[in-house]
Amino acid sequence: MDRNTLLFIVLTAAVLIGWDALVLRPQREAALERQRIEQAAQEAAKPDFASEISAVDTATPVSVDEALAKAPRRVAIDTESYKGSINLAGGRIDDLLLKGYRETLDPESAMIRLLTPAEAQHGHYIEQGFVATTGGEGKLTESLVWSAPPGAKLTETTPVTLTARFGSLVFEKTYSVDAKFMFTVKQSVRNEGDAPARVTPYGLVVQRGIPDGAGRYMILHEGPVAVVGKQLLERKYKKAVSRADEASGEDGWVGITNKYWLAAAIPPQGQPFKAAFKNVGTETAPIFRANYTLAEQSIAPGQHVELTSHLFGGAKDVDILRGYEASIEDGGYGILDLDKAVDWGNLFFLTRPLFWLLDFFGDHIHNWGIAILLLTLCIKALLFPLANKAFESMSAMKKVQPKLEELKTRYGEDKAKLQQEMMALYQREKINPLAGCLPIIIQMPIFYALYKTLFVTIELRHQPFALWIKDLSAPDPTNILNLFGILPFDPSATPVLNLAPAIGVLPLLYGVAMWLQTKMNPPAADPTQQQIMNFLPFVFVFLFASFPAGLVLYWFWSSVLSMAQQYVIMKRNGVEVAWGDTLPFLRAKKPALEKK
Repeated sequence: MDRNTLLFIVLTAAVLIGWDALVLRPQREAALERQRIEQAAQEAAKPDFASEISAVDTATPVSVDEALAKAPRRVAIDTESYKGSINLAGGRIDDLLLKGYRETLDPESAMIRLLTPAEAQHGHYIEQGFVATTGGEGKLTESLVWSAPPGAKLTETTPVTLTARFGSLVFEKTYSVDAKFMFTVKQSVRNEGDAPARVTPYGLVVQRGIPDGAGRYMILHEGPVAVVGKQLLERKYKKAVSRADEASGEDGWVGITNKYWLAAAIPPQGQPFKAAFKNVGTETAPIFRANYTLAEQSIAPGQHVELTSHLFGGAKDVDILRGYEASIEDGGYGILDLDKAVDWGNLFFLTRPLFWLLDFFGDHIHNWGIAILLLTLCIKALLFPLANKAFESMSAMKKVQPKLEELKTRYGEDKAKLQQEMMALYQREKINPLAGCLPIIIQMPIFYALYKTLFVTIELRHQPFALWIKDLSAPDPTNILNLFGILPFDPSATPVLNLAPAIGVLPLLYGVAMWLQTKMNPPAADPTQQQIMNFLPFVFVFLFASFPAGLVLYWFWSSVLSMAQQYVIMKRNGVEVAWGDTLPFLRAKKPALEKK
């Protein structure tokens, strides 16, 4: 990696972060503030039923098994994608395993647990219901105990209807589910009393505490998320601890997400709703809640109201999410922007097309490692004209390197004179020392977007490449400490050795490629800077040791292609590649002298 590339990696990252902090974030916050003011003016005259949606168990958490045992009255869920149950205490879904996803590569390992009861250490559940008011008394349907037919089981072909009563109000909730990750919830409320009643429909997702491992990567959003009228709202767990958010609009959904999974409550599309994020616990023991509320409705005696909404719980598989976005006429659910749950980032206009191309290769080749190689090759080919200009500039700089060294020897003590003579040399040789910078600036957002794409998409999870790489979403499993498996022991299970980073084959290959690439470039004028450049490959080896293998494969292959490009351009411009000084076996052999 040459100096210009390294410099502009840092500069590009700074620009992206600064743009978000100084431009995008103030715009988002200003929009939210306007919405808060409008909502306050519109709702000042009526009770805020949304504030009542906070009934969460704050007792000391217990294990999942203990929490399930505390609520034995449950309706089983068993589908192609799910195994779990509906808790009749509240009528919520708080027990859900994903059959198609395992904790590890072992097919016998535990299924991914998406939802857990509220009493568990990381309680996580989704529900929909009503805030009901009769005779001045308010009640949430989540606090009711529901009843179900004996032996009821929710499957793709057998919906389940639950019933509950609060005073003169009779509630009915019918769950149905498809073969993937979508629940349909048909609800009705009937007023059997003599006085009007008021109900406010709601849906919510609750997460107790910050999940293990969440917040480890700045590049990734994990926490409350919503789409409200095409506007994406996000709040990372750490910020959501002390900050509440609200927004209003038509169409959208609310949920809580992490890297690969999403739990979302989805109101009827086309109806105005209010979304809110709030920590209903404490700062030291947070309980995150993302909820929506619809407009309050009045039910006259003998009348009823009905609504149909949805719950999503599952993997953020882009094809599945887009399928749910399709219109009802096309076999979908017409849910707005559900694929925004995937953290495409501020460069979504780049990450989405890059994912489409990666997905195309993966679907047709059936090897996501090769898909990464092909995608990187396509990007390199597309950017070749820009890279060509950058490498030509570097080649020209290397060509005049001997003359620069001569000037340093002659004017080394006189810095001003040295700079003057160097600029004169550049003018005579028609070289612009900054000519290679602009192409690199243009390329960096694209390579950052590709990095983001590989990092956040679930399609690479548990996907093999070749040889020892069995999971592109996990770090390289080999370790230099046991000679990559030759020695019969596991360093990760050995005292002292398990404290060292597990440096695998791919990070080492990348380090070698980066080191060779630095040797192709002109040495830095500053000896200290040159020492830093020489040391950087070792830093990146340790840094990439914990990165997913798919990302390291991308960086390694990108470096190899960059070296190939640079080698061809340097040869074409008559510049000698100085690998022979570093690797003697690459030095050209001199012809033998003829004997006289």
